[in-house]
Amino acid sequence: MTTASSHALVRLVERNPSITGAEIASELVPPPQFEHASFESYRPDLDYPSQQAALDRLNEFAGAWRAAQRPGGFFSRRRPARIELPGVYLDGGFGVGKTHLLAALWHVAHGPKYFGTFIEYTALVGALGYAQAVELLRGARLICIDEFELDDPGDTMLMTRFLGELMASGTRVAATSNTPPNALGEGRFAAADFLREIQALSANFETLRIDGLDYRRRDTEGHAEALPDDASVAHSAEALAARGHRVSLDPFDDLVAHLATVHPSKYIKLIDGLEIIALQGVHELSDQNAALRLVAFIDRVYDAEVPIVSSGLPLDQVFDAEMMAGGYRKKYLRAMSRIVALTTGELPPHD
Repeated sequence: MTTASSHALVRLVERNPSITGAEIASELVPPPQFEHASFESYRPDLDYPSQQAALDRLNEFAGAWRAAQRPGGFFSRRRPARIELPGVYLDGGFGVGKTHLLAALWHVAHGPKYFGTFIEYTALVGALGYAQAVELLRGARLICIDEFELDDPGDTMLMTRFLGELMASGTRVAATSNTPPNALGEGRFAAADFLREIQALSANFETLRIDGLDYRRRDTEGHAEALPDDASVAHSAEALAARGHRVSLDPFDDLVAHLATVHPSKYIKLIDGLEIIALQGVHELSDQNAALRLVAFIDRVYDAEVPIVSSGLPLDQVFDAEMMAGGYRKKYLRAMSRIVALTTGELPPHD
């Protein structure tokens, strides 16, 4: 007999969300955690002067750009220094404030303006087509790209051309990543066309290096929590649903398989309305494509601040040793830190 609580349980694997280009565009704003991010609320670590230097330079970037929008701005007595390049690129490890600074820049910009992840912009192009996506964003004063990704050389080449066309029409671009733009693709893809496109992109950006402690050097006492067995997860999920919470319950393998059928741009709709995610039978992954999809999923869960309960291997231990020694190590470290936060109920500072 089906209980009332089971009616409230959701299966992520039964969700097949769709998303339109207009929906993607409407969501191109900073995540809720950065709704009030500002240059004033950024607290640079005095042990790392590059953090203050980046803050000062972004203020200058914003000041010159805003002056150009004001009537007579270029003729004011205190005209800010001219910005030579149309883009600024924040390069640094996790937890040094890159996303905060990017959101702060977005907030002071005059519209139209857009803020999104690399995946969201490639999804926009995929949904609308290249020409229509360019036309939609043409005229934007600022485009912010958080975590410029390199998982797919085709997507990266597409984005370099996309941004180049928008920059040529006067749009300024700010981006973050953990790899400086002149090194993008290094050690991963050797295709000459790919490297040529990346070098063309990097010529449009001033790189601001932000040093600081990354997750590998921080206190590592925190670990993801796991319930004793699958039955415990099911019991907890049903109990939470019975109290009115919107809860999903899925075997880990089923979720991993389902993520392969859903474009990462749709992951945010996959978890829409959920308050808790429950997973059974978590185990180590050996397929890097599956691991990268899980990273993208965790990013969306983290932005939505949806806690996770699970059984089996603690979720922060799913990436095998070969992955942790490879080129995506920093992505996995970021995901591990976010997993710990999601399974302990504590959200750490963002990048």
